[in-house]
Amino acid sequence: MKTRLTILLLSLSLGLAAQTNEVKLINTMKQFHQDLISKNTVSINQQTDKALTYGHSNGWVETKIELLKDLETGVISYQQFKEDSISVFMNGNIAAIRFVANVNATMKSIASTYRLKVLEIWIKKSNRWILFARQAVKA
Repeated sequence: MKTRLTILLLSLSLGLAAQTNEVKLINTMKQFHQDLISKNTVSINQQTDKALTYGHSNGWVETKIELLKDLETGVISYQQFKEDSISVFMNGNIAAIRFVANVNATMKSIASTYRLKVLEIWIKKSNRWILFARQAVKA
């Protein structure tokens, strides 16, 4: 009886820890998207890996340095970033997040609205989730 109770409690605590980790990751992802809108390059710099590859739905791929520069200079600016249908797949310190996004952005003075399917790869470093890669395609 004690063994069954111990196994049950251990299973519940592991499930809650995984759920909490998933919720933290989703919140981090959403904060990153809000930082894109506000052009908070200090936060974006902290939330992204130095080897970041940031792929857009038109085939354009930015490095971390290019993403930060393009936000600062206004090459691209985001007005809205709304996620739905979020799915998280975790494997140790690596996580893949898939979601559908409605994005309003301006690139080189041309405003556009996009409905995208996005895949983001996050890695956990020193107890923090860091964006490693992102790819979007038109939904």
